[in-house]
Amino acid sequence: MTTDTTTNHTRRTLLMAGATASLTGLASGGVWAAGSDKPEKEEVKVGFIPLTDCASVVMASVLGFDKKYGIKIVLSKESSWASVRDKLVNGELDAAHVLYGLIYGVQMGIGGAKKDMAVLMNLNQNGQAITLSKKVADKGGVDGPSLARLMQTDKREYSFAQTFPTGTHAMWLYYWLATYGINPMKDAKVITVPPPQMVANMRVGNMDGFCVGEPWNHRAIVDGVGITAATTQDIWRDHPEKTLGTTAEWVKAHPNTARALVAAVLEAGKWIDASLSNKTKMAETIADKSYVNTSVDVINQRILGRYQNGLGKTWDDPNYMKFFNDGSVNFPYLSDGMWFMTQHKRWGLLKGEPDYLGTASAVNQIALYKEAATLAKVSVPKSAMRTTKLIDGTLWDGKNPKAYAESFKIKA
Repeated sequence: MTTDTTTNHTRRTLLMAGATASLTGLASGGVWAAGSDKPEKEEVKVGFIPLTDCASVVMASVLGFDKKYGIKIVLSKESSWASVRDKLVNGELDAAHVLYGLIYGVQMGIGGAKKDMAVLMNLNQNGQAITLSKKVADKGGVDGPSLARLMQTDKREYSFAQTFPTGTHAMWLYYWLATYGINPMKDAKVITVPPPQMVANMRVGNMDGFCVGEPWNHRAIVDGVGITAATTQDIWRDHPEKTLGTTAEWVKAHPNTARALVAAVLEAGKWIDASLSNKTKMAETIADKSYVNTSVDVINQRILGRYQNGLGKTWDDPNYMKFFNDGSVNFPYLSDGMWFMTQHKRWGLLKGEPDYLGTASAVNQIALYKEAATLAKVSVPKSAMRTTKLIDGTLWDGKNPKAYAESFKIKA
């Protein structure tokens, strides 16, 4: 880290000495706010939840990538996604490590809070999982098909937990259950539990399964209370997960600050994915009680793609949590945002028909991201849409979201 700090100091000196003139006309062809690239705010309060995928935001601060771009990231550890939502909406946080679907839920006014929101960048892909309790596993429920059979033969109320009603974990859980014929709205009870409380709640028998980010799935195995039934990359390889999110109002008032923040976090993600050594250093850093507050051993296996299911099976997964990869991880694809709206519609969270493309184009800050990527020397994809095939064989390409949302046999 000493070497990194020295390098950052050298780069920062060069930046301050002569970068202003060269950075005032990027891909958009225009000058930045007030004809200057100087951030409107030097201190940026960024919230995070204790999860492995907060790493690029944390490391941007710890390694000084923020200072390179003229800002100071002030980290704020939050207790729940509801807290993150409320503090973004009321301005207590400038930005946050936040669930993709939460941003769209607030944008669409689901659950009461409604405000124009902004996705600045995607923070990571992959790396979440679905955990089933040891009680369920001992009765034969160890994956989707066997869980469905168990729920048919051993009839009772089954409870599953997600972390926020419109969030990624809720959507992965619902999609996975429905793939195996389980309607999460009719065949089970679904509860909301903050990520750090998942394992404790499973330990006392409050749930039969949950979907959450790491390290809490692996922690359930280490503590002997759960098994991994599926990873979220099994559901959608290279799926979007957490974003760097804020309000549209904040971006409008602080465009240079937002751009600097994205550039700093991009560099941190690139640093994490650059080597196994960097990943190990990252795990050691975020395991601290100031951040995730768990043992390094719980974090450092799955960030290297080394998985176990708690039943003796181990495997190496090439589609583990990525923070940068080749830069494609971080691009705020319009089709990603649209997908979450299709699922909100599918599960009855959205009552009306949304303007899928129009909403995604307003929320996902593609122009600003491209400028930040130019600053950080990161390439961007040619298209704002991408295509994927999900676990149930359906193809998502963003071309006809209304038909896609209506196509599912199991829905609200």
